[in-house]
Amino acid sequence: MYPNIEPVIDEIIPKKATLMLVKTKERISLYTIDGNVLFFQHFDEPLVPTLRILHQYPDILPKVQVDRGAIKFVLSGANIMCPGLTSPGARLPETDLPEGSIVAVMAEGKTHALAIGITKMSTDHMKSINKGNGVDLLHFLGDPLWKIVVD
Repeated sequence: MYPNIEPVIDEIIPKKATLMLVKTKERISLYTIDGNVLFFQHFDEPLVPTLRILHQYPDILPKVQVDRGAIKFVLSGANIMCPGLTSPGARLPETDLPEGSIVAVMAEGKTHALAIGITKMSTDHMKSINKGNGVDLLHFLGDPLWKIVVD
């Protein structure tokens, strides 16, 4: 699912490390090593790396970028509308990403991702219609998953 993670997977999950599965009441599975959450999964949806992993390995996910005006809304957990991804300062990848792609959400003028989301339509479709919900957030800076400590 994530071809760019293959070269670094042995760094993320060392061969002799003990990977633990932690299940929550909300049907969210957390995959941890030494108390650090590496991946999460809601019910039977795709396995998703956390922002902490994405910050260490920024090229493992394709990127979309929001403009400065959208940053405060993304940090409050709002999904991203197409105009927030197509306006000046925003950026979508050159190659089309299909609906359902897991993406890193970058912010104009910032180095690290501020969220991870899933596309609700292809990026070419986002560019052409420029309305509606483009990316649903799965994880963002400051959310409970960002703050979690597993003992």
